[in-house]
Amino acid sequence: MSQHISAVALVVPDYDAGIAFYVGKLGFELIEDTQLSTTKRWVLIAPKGAQTRLLLAQADGPEQSAAIGHQTGGRVGFFLHTDDFVADHARMLSAGVHFEEAPRHEPYGSVAVFQDPFGNRWDLLQLKR
Repeated sequence: MSQHISAVALVVPDYDAGIAFYVGKLGFELIEDTQLSTTKRWVLIAPKGAQTRLLLAQADGPEQSAAIGHQTGGRVGFFLHTDDFVADHARMLSAGVHFEEAPRHEPYGSVAVFQDPFGNRWDLLQLKR
């Protein structure tokens, strides 16, 4: 038996704002954008070639809106692996992605923390081989 995590929900204030950042600035692929009702869509995005996807979930009500950007309690909760840290970091900077720190080199690899426009913290990460 084989299993994998197919998607992780990420609460955003607006579907189109999420697509604009993740697809427009980070270069993720828009896998699916299906209208489910007048207020709900099924929006799947992923880095090119990735098996696990993000399901963008537009906040519905004050409780969900309050969770935007705080879904992992202020910790880095998302990890974007790359095989070309220098190029991806430079591309993301030029696209206006906000990095909290300069790149640093740890025993496990190169890393820099960035934020999406909603407050979620991410690691851009290239592991040592």
